[in-house]
Amino acid sequence: MGNAPTAWASEEPTQTVQHRKYLLLDRRIVERTKNVDLVVGKVKKHPRNPLFGEDKPWEVRFDNLYPNVIWDDGEQIFKCWYSPFVIDAAYKTTPPSERKTTSYAAVRRALRKQGKGQREMGVCYATSRDGINWTKPLMDIHPWEGRKSNLVLVGPHGAGILKDSREADPQRRYKMFMAEKCVSVAFSPDGLHWSEPVPCPQIEARADTHNNAFWAPELRKYVGITRNWAGQRIVARTESDDFLHWTRATEVLRGTVERQTYAMLAFRHADVYLGLLMILDASTDRVHCELAWSPNTRDWERIDPGTPLIANGGKPRDYDWGTVYAAAPVVLDHEVRIYYGAGNGTHSNWRDGFLALATLRPDGFASVTAPLAGGEITTKPLRFSGNRLAINYSTSAAGSVRVEIQDAEGRPIPGFTLEDCPEIIGDQIERTVSWKQGPDLGLLAGKPIRLRFVLKDADLYAFQFVAK
Repeated sequence: MGNAPTAWASEEPTQTVQHRKYLLLDRRIVERTKNVDLVVGKVKKHPRNPLFGEDKPWEVRFDNLYPNVIWDDGEQIFKCWYSPFVIDAAYKTTPPSERKTTSYAAVRRALRKQGKGQREMGVCYATSRDGINWTKPLMDIHPWEGRKSNLVLVGPHGAGILKDSREADPQRRYKMFMAEKCVSVAFSPDGLHWSEPVPCPQIEARADTHNNAFWAPELRKYVGITRNWAGQRIVARTESDDFLHWTRATEVLRGTVERQTYAMLAFRHADVYLGLLMILDASTDRVHCELAWSPNTRDWERIDPGTPLIANGGKPRDYDWGTVYAAAPVVLDHEVRIYYGAGNGTHSNWRDGFLALATLRPDGFASVTAPLAGGEITTKPLRFSGNRLAINYSTSAAGSVRVEIQDAEGRPIPGFTLEDCPEIIGDQIERTVSWKQGPDLGLLAGKPIRLRFVLKDADLYAFQFVAK
């Protein structure tokens, strides 16, 4: 990117924008840049990884796991729904001693030719008080071979589960978006006892991926993310007013034949939509997680393509060396948690599967970064309420951040020039910016202003205006 116009600086006409929080990955707010790059955030893999594995008789192969994890504030627990294969003919007919000499894909092909290649997914349920130590409760909802299990359904493929806080009907509080013969939906009052699937053939999607859906308040619609096929795997989108009647799925994102978009988990965060994008590398048969964003759920762009947000493990047979399949994140006050299905073998071979966890700083999905030589980013005109500017940033020991406030025409406002702003150093999630005359911006509230950030060996993730 350097001194050239950047890929994320907006090409739209200059306009005044106003959000509750501004992520620096949002090109709608960026007017111009100099000598900075937009890079994905740095995750930390939890030292307790993997959190759990395949330890029940019905957990034959976690495969991609397709986890869905939420923090239920009412019940004060983490809830996880995940989708293992409960039936897999290849595993049943090939003992572990023979798996070193033949590939999983080869066994599956041979069984399919014989009409014996049956595979079937189930949906399992687990809970945790801290999100680290998980319990798989044994229930009578869907017994397995006459015994209690943590299965809540058998049959759906790639089930995405949403707890819908805006739903008035308590019997539809939990919603499932899945593939079962065709894309289908189901409803539940508690996330455990589910209605019969309702087919939605009008979506017309392949849907053999981690299907997921969410409410988009700007559109006043539910949006579903699924998969179709066009010589390669592509991300497709559908929408609905009522979660029952959906539009035909249309393509919104694709990679290349060599690096295919296998699955995308989409969610709303800080007035933008983000996607955790799983990339299948055809040359290595491994899967990692990248980042994408959208202003409207329809137009998607990848951030720093080719650079993982969650990378594979570095050594063969590491718990996530072969595959990473992320869930939509759990956003907490002190961190962002991204749970993911991990595999220690490649995508189309034998592998052991696990649930794992990676974390980010709050709003840390991506940052604008500048070298020690320095760089700048200037916003479009913004209107704000409140009287303080807070930034989420980090610097090296020799680095710094300074902020200048300009009027709508780009002229520095006296008292808020770059020279009036002392250098900001360190690493803080919500640091109030101050100028020589103080931090109070009350006289500028409601007026169009620009922010010019000057960075030196620093990362800037987000900013917001607050009342203090």
